[in-house]
This record gives sequence, C-alpha cells and structure tokens, in this order.
Amino acid sequence: MIPPQEASARRREIEDKLKQEEETLSFIRDSLEKSDQLTKNMVSILSSFESRLMKLENSIIPVHKQTENLQRLQENVEKTLSCLDHVISYYHVASDTEKIIREGPTGRLEEYLGSMAKIQKAVEYFQDNSPDSPELNKVKLLFERGKESLESEFRSLMTRHSKVVSPVLILDLISGDDDLEVQEDVVLEHLPESVLQDVIRISRWLVEYGRNQDFMNVYYQIRSSQLDRSIKGLKEHFRKSSSSSGVPYSPAIPNKRKDTPTKKPVKRPGTIRKAQNLLKQYSQHGLDGKKGGSNLIPLEGREDMLDVETDAYIHCVSAFVKLAQSEYQLLTDIIPEHHQKKTFDSLIQDALDGLMLEGENIVSAARKAIIRHDFSTVLTVFPILRHLKQTKPEFDQVLQGTAASTKNKLPGLITSMETIGAKALEDFADNIKNDPDKEYNMPKDGTVHELTSNAILFLQQLLDFQETAGAMLASQETSSSATSYSSEFSRRLLSTYICKVLGNLQLNLLSKSKVYEDPALSAIFLHNNYNYILKSLEKSELIQLVAVTQKTAERSYREHIEQQIQTYQRSWLKVTDYIADKSLPVFQPGVKLRDKERQMIKERFKGFNDGLEELCKIQKAWAIPDTEQRDKIRQAQKNIVKETYGAFLHRYGSVPFTKNPEKYIKYRVEQVGDMIDRLFDTSA
Repeated sequence: MIPPQEASARRREIEDKLKQEEETLSFIRDSLEKSDQLTKNMVSILSSFESRLMKLENSIIPVHKQTENLQRLQENVEKTLSCLDHVISYYHVASDTEKIIREGPTGRLEEYLGSMAKIQKAVEYFQDNSPDSPELNKVKLLFERGKESLESEFRSLMTRHSKVVSPVLILDLISGDDDLEVQEDVVLEHLPESVLQDVIRISRWLVEYGRNQDFMNVYYQIRSSQLDRSIKGLKEHFRKSSSSSGVPYSPAIPNKRKDTPTKKPVKRPGTIRKAQNLLKQYSQHGLDGKKGGSNLIPLEGREDMLDVETDAYIHCVSAFVKLAQSEYQLLTDIIPEHHQKKTFDSLIQDALDGLMLEGENIVSAARKAIIRHDFSTVLTVFPILRHLKQTKPEFDQVLQGTAASTKNKLPGLITSMETIGAKALEDFADNIKNDPDKEYNMPKDGTVHELTSNAILFLQQLLDFQETAGAMLASQETSSSATSYSSEFSRRLLSTYICKVLGNLQLNLLSKSKVYEDPALSAIFLHNNYNYILKSLEKSELIQLVAVTQKTAERSYREHIEQQIQTYQRSWLKVTDYIADKSLPVFQPGVKLRDKERQMIKERFKGFNDGLEELCKIQKAWAIPDTEQRDKIRQAQKNIVKETYGAFLHRYGSVPFTKNPEKYIKYRVEQVGDMIDRLFDTSA
C-alpha cells in the first residue's frame, strides 16, 4: 500500500499539471480565434483587390489596343516616308552628281567613285521599277560619261607616270644577281605608290561595274612601249658609252651610298678579245705570224665594234628577262587574274620580237660572213648563243602561260644559231684545208703564215665556248645519241673537230711549203708554223682538248719540228762537203805538193768560202720568231760547221798550197761562228 503522504503529494502534482494544461489549451483557443479573425480580414481585402483589378483591366485593355494600333500606323507612315525619300533621291542623283562627273576624277577619285556608285544604283532602280522613264536615260548617259572619264583617267595616269627605265638602273638590276657586295635588292618602281593605288581602284571598278576590258588594251600598249623603249635605251647606252669611254658601265644604285659612288664595269661574257690577247702574248714571245698568204679575213680590225654589239645584245636579253618579270608583278595588281596571261603576252610582244629580230639579223650577218670567210663576225654568235641557253630557264619561267608561238621564239632562235654556228665551224675547217697557195702571198722569210695564226686564234676562241661549240656540232649529228648528248660526248666532238682543223692546216702548210724553191726555206717555213702551233696549244687548254681524241698529238708535232730542223741542216752539206774528211786526200809531211793537189785545196777553200757567204747572205733574211728555237738551230749548225771547218783548217792551214793564203783562208773558226750567229736576223 502507498502511504497516505505520498498519495497526497502525488495528487497535488497531478492537479498542478492539469491546471497548466488547461491554461495552455485556453491560450491555444484564443490564438485560433485571433487567426480566424485575421484570415477573414485578409480574404476580405483580397476580394476587394481582385474586384478593383478586374475593373482596371476592363478599363486599360481597350486603351492598350488603341495605342498599339496607333504605333503600327506611325511605323508604316515612317517607312512610307523613308521609301518616298529614297525613291525621290534617285530622281535627284543626276542633278547632284552631274557637276562632279563633268569635272572628272582627277585629284578626287574617292569622291568620284562615290558619285558613280550613286548613279549605278539609280540606273538599277529605274531599270527595275520604271524602265520607260526619262530619268533612266538621263542617269544612263551620266553613267556612260563617268565611265569614259574613268577610262580616260586610267589612260592619263598610265601615260603620265609610266617612265622608261634608265640604262643605269637596268645594269644595276642585271648585275645585282652576281654582285656579292650589293646586299640590297634593286627594286623598280614603275608607278608611284599613290598613282598605283588609283590605277588599281579604277581597273577594279571598270571590271566590276564598267563591264569594260578596253582599259587592258590601253594598259598593255602603254607598258609595252615603255618596255621596248627601255631595252632600246640600254642598247643605245652601250653604243654611246663605248664610243666615248670604250667601256660601258653602271654607276652604283642612286641614293644607296651617296658618299661612296662606284662604277661597275659591265661583264663581257666571252668575246673575241681573249683570244686576241693570247695572240699578243705569243707575239711577245716571238711566235706571231706575218700578214700574207690567207684568204681568211684576219680576226683583228672590227673586234671593238663586234664586242660592243655582242655585249649590248647579251645585256638586252638579260634586261628583257628582268624587266618582263617586273612587268608581270605590276600587272598582277592591276589586271584581273583570268586576263593576266593574255595581257602579259601582248605586252611583251614588241620587245621580244625586237630581240628575236636582232638575233635573226645576227644569224643572217653570220651567214653572209661565212660566205666572205669572215669568221671574226661568226664568232659573235658563240657568246650570244651561250647566254641565250643559260638564260633559257628564266625565259621559260617568265613566259609561262603565254601562247605557244611566244614560248617557241627563243628555242627557234637558239636552233638557228646552233645551225649557223655548226655551218661556220664546218666551213672554217674546209677553208683551212682549201686555202689556195698563192706565191705572192707567201712570207718571204719563211715565218708563221697568217693562215696558221688565224686558225689557232679561232680555235683558242672556242676554248671559252667549249660546251656551246660542242652542242653546235652535236646538233648536226644524225645518230640517235645526238638527241641526248652528254657533256663528254660534246667534248669528244669538239676535240675531233679541232684535230680535223689542225690536220687540214698541216696538209695545207705542206702544200704551201712547196711554193718555195729552196728546200731549206721550205723547212724553215714548216718549222716555224709547226712550232707556233705546238707552243700555242701548250700555252692554252687546247692541248688537253686535243688529247681527248689524240693522245700523241704533242709528240707528233715535236717529231715534225725535229724533222724540219734536220731538213734545214742538210742545206749546209753543200758547204761542209767541200771540207769533209771523207773526200780529203792524205798528204805526206815534207813532200812537195803537185799542181793538181794544190788546185784541189784551193777549190775546197773557195767552195767553202763561197758557199758560206751565199748561205749566210740568203738565210740572214729568213726568220725564226721563236728565240729559243732560233738559238737552238744556230748553235747546232754552228757546232757542226765550226768543228768541220776547224779540222779542215788545222790540216791545210799550214800547207803551202798557195803564195796568197789570205785569198783562200778568209775566215777564222770564230768568224765562221759569228757569221752563223747572225742567221735569221734581218737587223744584223
């Protein structure tokens, strides 16, 4: 059982909790009543607000719809007014732009093109909307007048500002590739930059809006004239420079280094000058020939003129390539792409035809020179042909895209030059072989014949053009190998040709030597010519070229020279035979000579004296230009004669064969040697 005290405490605790719960319940009930009241108030307010919104909406929506309609009407009005203004503006284009079009585009191209754009739009509008209106005709006429003014401005700009390129600048341009000292590229400014931009804008407008290609014809005609005149000016520069100073030159590029101006000598790529200088060198060593005895026209005389003409043409060819490249670069900025190749083809025709015509004239002159046997003129073909073949890759690149007839012009000229060159080589060899034996033309002193010096000079000239000459010969070969000949094949052909010329020359010299009645003079003549040929071969690269097909050529010439020396020495036998041991009688010392024996000794002395004097008198007038050979022959002959005469004099000088010994013993041994030392010396 629970004690009464605990039960009482328990009851009081429960009563207290119950009282608290009742108080809480009462608070919740009061709160709910207040919340219900607030809810009712809010619902009432919202109902009132909804009612007012509905009233407002019913009032605003009609107003909004009216405003929207008014805005749409306003926009339509504005658009209509704008269109009307736009259309009306087309009717004013003619009057607004007429003054500008009438005054032309000069100095105001931007404004002018803007006016032309307005006129173009007006034309398009009237064509689409009012094709029968008088306004269309008016703006059309104005457009055509404006287009004509632009075409005229294009022509005027091109004419006024296209200048001939000066020869000095062209030479700088040509030499720029080879001049390692010049680091800056030579740039040609055909048109000032501002003018170029105007020309480009006009050309683009004419293509896009003018539907006109006539300006392209104007362009190529003007530029073609400038290109042609530039090349002709370079040629004239060579002529004037050569006549005033002898050597054309190119000063340094203007304004490049004002404080250190220089002069660049123009390179002469292989003229006949080198061979002539070689000949002069040989002349200083006593190897030169004398005039006479050849129907070949000497290579000296017109070389200066030929050099200038050759140099001028070669440099004009190089100038054409460089200027044509520059013209094409200019053209690509001005002419539409699909018209560039055709326009360029037309542009270069006059200058190219001029070069080709001059080249054909050179071929024609060479052909006439061959008939006259003037091979100095023919030699001009060689440096020109070599330069054309060297320049051909650049030519082909420049002419890319041009007509086939344009591309084939240079190959045609090269073929013509190769043909005439081969003809010249063939005729030269034949002329060497068939040069007539004219007694009055033979050198009286037996020196080197002009035929020999001319032949060697011609062959030496070929050294500078070995590949070119070999190609000429190969081009005439009918064998299949000639179609793709190698440099070695070409070199062998040239070697064979040179050997042929030397063989023909040797045969002709043998024939000419028979003109001399004296076999000794004939031998001296052949000796001089053979020696000249051998020394000339050795002093140049000809000996190596000959050795390609004839290994023993040098030894053969030495044998021929020695053979002629021996032939010459036999001329002294008629002198030495008088005093030779084999025909001398033996005398016993102290035995008195018989009259017959004394007479025989007298005859021997007299025969020797007369023969010696006669030979010395005759051979003194003969010539051996080569000092070394002259001394060698004199010394050999002196040794033979002195030895024989010394022995004879020793044996009979003291024999009493005459009462007047000074009459027969006219010369001492030393005197005989001195007389022989004066042989081949017309000045002694």
